[in-house]
Amino acid sequence: MPPLAQPMAKPKTPAPEGARLRTALGLMSGTSLDGVDAALIRSDGRGRVEFGPHLTIPYGDAIRRDVRAQFGRLGAPPALVEALTRANAEAVDALIARHGIARGDVAAIGYHGQTIWHRPEAGETVQLGDGALLARLTGIDVVNDFRTPDVRAGGQGAPLVPVYHAALASALPLPVAVLNIGGVANVTWIGAAFDPASASPDDTALLAFDTGPGNALLDDWAAAHTGGRYDHDGRLARAGRVDEAAAAAILANGYFARTPPKSLDRGHFDPAPVARLSPEDGAATLVAVTARAVARARDWFPAPARRWLVCGGGRHNPAIMAALRAALAEPVDAVEAAGWDGDATEAQAFAYLALRSLDGLPITFPRTTGCPRPMGGGTLHRRSAR
Repeated sequence: MPPLAQPMAKPKTPAPEGARLRTALGLMSGTSLDGVDAALIRSDGRGRVEFGPHLTIPYGDAIRRDVRAQFGRLGAPPALVEALTRANAEAVDALIARHGIARGDVAAIGYHGQTIWHRPEAGETVQLGDGALLARLTGIDVVNDFRTPDVRAGGQGAPLVPVYHAALASALPLPVAVLNIGGVANVTWIGAAFDPASASPDDTALLAFDTGPGNALLDDWAAAHTGGRYDHDGRLARAGRVDEAAAAAILANGYFARTPPKSLDRGHFDPAPVARLSPEDGAATLVAVTARAVARARDWFPAPARRWLVCGGGRHNPAIMAALRAALAEPVDAVEAAGWDGDATEAQAFAYLALRSLDGLPITFPRTTGCPRPMGGGTLHRRSAR
């Protein structure tokens, strides 16, 4: 296969016998509603990962508005599902065209879809997107619906990326905590290296769960008070002061006492305690809530993390990063400090999960989602002629 146009990271270990490197493309759309992240990797679906190019295609205002209107609902109009799927197809087309990738060289697309509802305790999770349509539009096999099998088996269906974090972190001093701050924040604690000769990490070496609010409450607050989609550069929060009573009220939520694995829906936390605050103080308080919720996550770790690596949109907010460094005793860095790309990590993860799904390998584990056993996931949609 011709090399990808952008140089890729060199593998640190030989491939296990029978495993081969293949190219996959991942698509991720988070609850922050920024748009579609698309990323290419080459991997054996085990311990070897090489990074390829990536891009983000922002959602148009109409799609962003229409998706937001579906949050907290079990379904969506077919026209919106089609529009979202076509937006993802456009991201695929743009990425492979920009970097000269042959469609036939992409083994599969890992397509997360857009989450609008997540209630695992009721056995329900909804990610909008039509995998069959995406396969037809792109001419590439698509794997989607990663969460449903886990939820039906009694798992949380989230987070899904810990096995990918474990593959990336194998060369780092461990234990390490990988924190993803999207609309909701989640953490992966990794206590031992992913054996490159193994198809899966040791489940006892992984623990993962949602820590609490990520960007969602802050984004909504900024939108209501500034008209912007988020608190750009943390300016609003950095101009305010934390209201301790309001922060304590939000952090009194019973979620924090639940034993992980555990997961959240975007709308789980009520922001009413900050409603009386100024725009600046409300933003500062919500940032503090995000950071203090992360700090509480340490109580569940089997051993202290040596460092925290942060990916997702939240790492771009200086106020959030400063609050994390104040709340945590361990060093806190963006994942770029480890040679990763935090804007691509989640999309890369779904490319990686697609490869594991093709090989029949587990993608969720008892200590990452609470499923009863290591489980596969994903539905394969075969490509058709464009």
